[in-house]
Amino acid sequence: MSESKLNGGKIRVEVQTSYVPEQSDPRDKRYVFAYTITISNEGKVPARLLTRHWIITDANGNVKETRGDGVVGEQPYLKPGQGFRYSSGAVIETPVGTMQGSYQMVADDGERFDAPIAPFRLAMPGVLN
Repeated sequence: MSESKLNGGKIRVEVQTSYVPEQSDPRDKRYVFAYTITISNEGKVPARLLTRHWIITDANGNVKETRGDGVVGEQPYLKPGQGFRYSSGAVIETPVGTMQGSYQMVADDGERFDAPIAPFRLAMPGVLN
């Protein structure tokens, strides 16, 4: 869970992950993970999510960075107390990896800030204790 605090703004990001065996092919170094993100505005100022930045690292140290507008085709506007949940996925070449990043937000007063997404693990069941 990550939080960003700026000018009365407080954005909480929570992540749940799962391995997707039916889309994965370990023989071909293809490990597919789904993740569900919940973004909550726990501050006093409404804000819109403008862009995303992800850093995805596999167990071999290979790093992929992605940037883009919004999430799942949307730029959610969150009033205080509101949340937005979406699901997406990532493909890596090893059974274990990590993701981290940030959402670039703009508050109603025009101030831009980053809502950090703390590193979280992608792991095939049974790989880690």
